[in-house]
Amino acid sequence: MPRRHDIEIPDLSGRRAVVTGASDGIGLEIATRLAAAGAEVVMPVRNRTKGEAALARIRDEHPTARLALEQLDLSSLASVTALGETLRRQGRPIHLLINNAGVMTPPDRQRTADGFELQLGTNHLGHVALTARLLPLLIEGRARVVSQTSIAARSGAINWEDLGWERDYDGMRAYRQSKIACGLFGLELSRRSNAAGWGISSAISHPGVAPTSLLAARSEMGRTDDTGSVRLIRWLSTRGVIAGTVQSAALPALMAATSPEAKDGGFYGPQGLGNMGGRPGEQSLWRPLRSTEDAARLWALSEELTGVSFAR
Repeated sequence: MPRRHDIEIPDLSGRRAVVTGASDGIGLEIATRLAAAGAEVVMPVRNRTKGEAALARIRDEHPTARLALEQLDLSSLASVTALGETLRRQGRPIHLLINNAGVMTPPDRQRTADGFELQLGTNHLGHVALTARLLPLLIEGRARVVSQTSIAARSGAINWEDLGWERDYDGMRAYRQSKIACGLFGLELSRRSNAAGWGISSAISHPGVAPTSLLAARSEMGRTDDTGSVRLIRWLSTRGVIAGTVQSAALPALMAATSPEAKDGGFYGPQGLGNMGGRPGEQSLWRPLRSTEDAARLWALSEELTGVSFAR
């Protein structure tokens, strides 16, 4: 049996949290834990049926949970804008934003509604646009923002000459790029907030390796069967070997978002062998995440591509 790891989450009563990708997997676990600690959790989801099932599951475990389901397709900037407008109309500060949702390695190159390579557009650009649209509410809430990167970001680089992988698409290399971009954005957000006095703290996290739906059969990703990788991960996870569980994989993001000891600009992940599983903790930045020049360049390019601006 896998060893259980956990952290203590402080009382979050009176706090409002937004968690992307909360309809299943790690995002659902994050939303559940935040709701159990007293936070009001906004769950923006692409598939409303899955979102309603997730909401019902949380309420089954925590009948007094304060939850709100909203519509969001991160692969559409129009959808991101609509959610931003909805939450700004509500006029309530946001105290926690967990940029968690993602897609992984479609075998053939796909494009978002706005023409971006699907993984870059969904995993990175959609979250950049969402964070910018929510910036006034994040500032009001002196929010903690957590951007979820991936163990895949240990290697690879931003493909500056062909950001959309139009000439030579490789699903895993494009995924690595998107997750490096997520990490660089989260770290640059910390620097920009400190420079501008926004009062937002920003950290990054990664879940290690866990049996989620990212590599499972998903028709929208062009996969009719589970990959061999996800079958192996499930086998390892159930035996407590190297890989974590969905529950343990959620802990680094929860630590970054809620721990009184979590550092602005910090990086949190599993502490086991190869950072693939185990208890959560702070860790050193991987090489692709260390360049402040790359982070600043990506920030400017992301603003240009999405049409958003963090200038106030």
